[in-house]
Amino acid sequence: MGIAMSSAAQDSKVPAAPFAKSAQGGGTRIAVVAFQTGVARTNEGQRSYKDLEAKYGPREAQGKALDEEVKSLTRQLQAEGSKLSDAERASRAKAIEAKKKQVERFLADLKADGNRDVQAMYNGLASKFYDVLSTYAKEQGYDVVLDSSLDHTPILYIDPSVDITKAVIEAYNVKSGVAAPAAQPATAPKAPTAR
Repeated sequence: MGIAMSSAAQDSKVPAAPFAKSAQGGGTRIAVVAFQTGVARTNEGQRSYKDLEAKYGPREAQGKALDEEVKSLTRQLQAEGSKLSDAERASRAKAIEAKKKQVERFLADLKADGNRDVQAMYNGLASKFYDVLSTYAKEQGYDVVLDSSLDHTPILYIDPSVDITKAVIEAYNVKSGVAAPAAQPATAPKAPTAR
């Protein structure tokens, strides 16, 4: 998800000379937005995240159950190993290894599918969020908007009055017409976890 967020956020280009005079003759008006956070906190972003949780919840539960089954078989073999013949012990160990590989493939597929869906969701939302951000910045007379959510952005201090994240989220929600979800997640969307 972080890769998807970073690449989508980097699509918004910052001018090479951000402190030049604006066309109106005054100083450059600069705003800051937490782009990734903004995308995640839109009503549509929260709804999409919940949809992905619902989609991947059963597969995550299945992966945990398979993983627990392997652990249980391993514990059982360890407990009964000394009572088993060499052939039986080897047969069970081979079956456990095969089951481990099956679980690893399942979890790898789950992670890949989840990452793909999260990235597709984020990229679609990020594009629409950028359009709203761009329109808002123009309407408010901002010449430059910096993204404070990127790790490599050299922003050392932000006056809260120039952070337009909340205003852009509100503008996005109005434009999208998506109602606020009943319970909002506290964190940004992430790929489904496997273990």
